Amino acid sequence: MPSIDVCYSPELLHLYDLKGKAVVAVDILRATSTMVTAFANGVADIIPVMKLEECLVYAEQGCLTAAERDGVKAEGFDLGNSPFAYMSESIKGRTIAITTTNGTRAIRMSEAAEEIVVGSFLNLQTVAEHLAELQLDVLVVCAGWKGKFNLEDTLYAGALAERLQSQFEFENDATLASLYLYHAAKSDMVSFLRQSSHVQRLENLEIHKDIEFCLQHNVFNVLPVWKHDRLVDLNAKHSLV
Repeated sequence: MPSIDVCYSPELLHLYDLKGKAVVAVDILRATSTMVTAFANGVADIIPVMKLEECLVYAEQGCLTAAERDGVKAEGFDLGNSPFAYMSESIKGRTIAITTTNGTRAIRMSEAAEEIVVGSFLNLQTVAEHLAELQLDVLVVCAGWKGKFNLEDTLYAGALAERLQSQFEFENDATLASLYLYHAAKSDMVSFLRQSSHVQRLENLEIHKDIEFCLQHNVFNVLPVWKHDRLVDLNAKHSLV
């Protein structure tokens, strides 16, 4: 039976052997939720990068550029990190290069894995079904906040563990702790997360609607995976549930 484990921060990835594993990269508020939303609205592919300067280079190649630092859209880029900015006909068929404070880092630092899947509550069931079919050991890589633990990504890990627990072994206590936290939170996740550091940070930026949107379960049937140098949607022709 394959296993599921949880890495609470990309800074802890050196403790894990990624070879032969499926990584689920998750940054609930908001990078991976935004990427899932972009694919659901017809973007062709997404190139996650770690630095602002690297992202700007892609503009010269005709790509849309998206950048966020500390929760705010970076100056000089086409898009920020709100999922609502990606609900537009203007992104359909386009390539987006994106860099965020935490999420794109989690993806790029996981490149040694057999497969990288982008996870969010918005496509939770689709990711769970894909992992069940793959039958690889799974590591959920939480983006956290600047290398530190955060609650919302951990809740996602617990939600995924709940859906896979009959088919996957729990590798260690991180998975069990994530599951217990999700059980405590799932009846009202918005309220549960209200005191969390990143929710407070985002609410100070007056983007409460982003938070509520990103905590919705199973809105889209999209499956972003890493192929060569970018993310593509394996369910591209069937993006809406």
